[in-house]
Amino acid sequence: MIKVLLFAELEDAAGKRKIELDMADVTVADVRERLVAEYPGLRRIDRAMPAVNEEYAEADEKVNAGDTVAFIPPVSGG
Repeated sequence: MIKVLLFAELEDAAGKRKIELDMADVTVADVRERLVAEYPGLRRIDRAMPAVNEEYAEADEKVNAGDTVAFIPPVSGG
């Protein structure tokens, strides 16, 4: 299982903050695609910065069972 954490507008779009996916030995891009397939409201997730186990990650980074993947949307302020 891979634990996914969503924040701000992504949490609102999915209707939940934490999602568990039955996946293993995939990439961040694979996780992103699965989320959009299961939660169409997350189609804008490609704008979010992914992190694997609290470290920023690229789309081709490997994700293993037991890992936590977070998607952090852009933040703006004034």
